[in-house]
Amino acid sequence: MVKVHHLNCGSMCPLGGRLTLGAHTHLCCHCLLLELPDGLVLVDTGFGLDDVADARRLGGIFRCTARPLLSESECALRQVEQLAFSGQDVRHVLLTHLDVDHAGGLVDFPHAVVHVMRREHEIATDPSALGARARARYQQEHFQHDVRWDLCDAGGEPWMGFSQVVQPAGLPPEVLMVPLVGHSAGHAAIAVQSPDGWLMHAGDAYFHRGEVCAADGPIPWGLRLLARTGQFDVKQRVENISRLQRLVVEHPEVELFCAHDPGELGPLKEISL
Repeated sequence: MVKVHHLNCGSMCPLGGRLTLGAHTHLCCHCLLLELPDGLVLVDTGFGLDDVADARRLGGIFRCTARPLLSESECALRQVEQLAFSGQDVRHVLLTHLDVDHAGGLVDFPHAVVHVMRREHEIATDPSALGARARARYQQEHFQHDVRWDLCDAGGEPWMGFSQVVQPAGLPPEVLMVPLVGHSAGHAAIAVQSPDGWLMHAGDAYFHRGEVCAADGPIPWGLRLLARTGQFDVKQRVENISRLQRLVVEHPEVELFCAHDPGELGPLKEISL
C-alpha cells in the first residue's frame, strides 16, 4: 500500500505577475512523497537547501525569469523532517526531468537511488549535446555529488493508453515512469497507484490545467509562452497534450496533475492520500 503526500517544494513568481499567471500569484513545484513499506520515495525534489543558501546555483537566466522565492521551509528535506522522517529514509527519487526546479534538491538525499530516463541524463550531464540551450536549463552543481543513478530505458508494458512504460528497479508495480518526451529530451511522467486509484504526475508536459481540460481554461498567455519557449520537441509536446486530453476523458478515475499549477496542488495538498 502506498501513502501519498503532496508537497510544494518551491514557489516562483515569474515576470508578468497575474498577466502571466492568471488567477494565481505564483507557480509551485508540486512534488510527491510516497510512503512504502520499506522506505520513502520522492517524486521530483524542487529546490534544495544549497539553492536557498546560494541562488547562483540555479543559473542567471532561471533566476531572472522564474524569480524563485527560495524558502528553506519549502525544501523537500525540511518537509520530510516535518513529517517525522529523516533524509536517509528517502530510498528512491524519481525525476520527471533534470531542470533546476525539479532536481535542485538531489544533493539533500545523497543515499537515495535516483531514477531518470537515460536520454535526459545524457543531455543534462553533457550540456555540449545541446549547446547553450542545455547549459541554461541544466546546472551541473546539482549532479556533482556521487549520485546513485538508475538510468531508465523505455520498453515496458502499455498503461492507460501510453506505451512502453518503465518499471523502475527496486520499486513495486504501483510506481511507474511514463515517457513523455517533448518538454525535454528525456521527460517522463510518474504514475502511482494509491489506495484511492491511480495518480499521474505529468511534470512539465503541461503548465496549466486548461491545456488538458478545456473546462478549466482559459490558459494565461504567459504560461502558453512558457510552455513553448521551454520545449525540446514541439511536435512531441503537442502529441503529449492530446494523449493527456484523452486520458482525462477516457480515464476520469486517474488523478492527473502537472508540476507547476497551484490550482491543482491546492486541493490535493489538503487531502494527501
